[in-house]
Amino acid sequence: MITRRDLLHWVRQPAPVVVGLLFPVMLVLIFGYLFGGAMTVPGGGDYKEFLLPGMFAMTMAFGLEATMVAISTDVRRGVTDRFRSMPMAPSAVVVGRCGADLLNSAAGLAVMIASGLLVGWQTRGSVGATLAAVGLLLLLRFALLWVGIYLGLVVRNPEAVMAVQILIWPVGFLANTFAAPGTMPGWLGTIAEWNPLSSTVAAARELFGNPGWGGDSWIAQHATLMAVVWPLVLVAIFFPLSVRRYQRLGR
Repeated sequence: MITRRDLLHWVRQPAPVVVGLLFPVMLVLIFGYLFGGAMTVPGGGDYKEFLLPGMFAMTMAFGLEATMVAISTDVRRGVTDRFRSMPMAPSAVVVGRCGADLLNSAAGLAVMIASGLLVGWQTRGSVGATLAAVGLLLLLRFALLWVGIYLGLVVRNPEAVMAVQILIWPVGFLANTFAAPGTMPGWLGTIAEWNPLSSTVAAARELFGNPGWGGDSWIAQHATLMAVVWPLVLVAIFFPLSVRRYQRLGR
C-alpha cells in the first residue's frame, strides 16, 4: 500500500521525478564533454568509459537526498502519524517507501545507461557481468535508502535537512568517481579508497570491462567483495535503526 501510494504520487506530480532523472544526465554531459578532454585515465583508455560507471554509482548515492527529504516531509506533515495509527507492521511504512524509491532508482539507472550509450560509453563485459554490475549498483542504492530513511526520521527541520544534503556531496566526490585515488595526496587517496562508493565504482568498471584505476591496497584489490560487504553492513545497521526510530515517533 505504501509503495503504491508513493508511485501514484509521482504519477500525479511527475516534475520532481523528471528533474531527478535529468540531473545526472546533465552531469554526464558536463564532466564527459567539458572536462573530459583534460582528464587522463590511469593506464590509458577512454575517459567516458572510466567516468560512466562512477556516474552510475553517484546517481545511486545522491538519491539518498530525495528519500531523506520525502520521509522528513511526511513526518512534519503528520502523514507518518496517520500510517502509524493503521493496523500494519511497524516496518511496513519504511519498507514500502524503500520499495518505491528502489523502483524509481532502477528507472533512473536505466536512463543513465541509455544516456551513456548515446554519448559513446560501452560495456565490454559479458551479459552476466553487465547484469552483475547493475545488481551491485542497485544494491548500493538499496543500502543507502535505509540511510536516507533513518536520517529522514531523525532530521526534522528544513535547516538540518539542508545541512545533511550539503554533507552528501563531499562524500560522493571524495571517491574514485572522477579521478584515481592515486592522483590525490596520500591521506586523501586512502580515504577515497575506503569510501564504500569507490568499491562499487571499481567493481562496476571491472564488470563492465571499462578502464579502472587499479591500486595496490587491500581495498582496491578486493573491490568486488567490498561492493557487496559495504551495502550489507549499511543495511544491517540502518534497517533496524529505521524501524526502531519509526516506532518511537511521537514519544
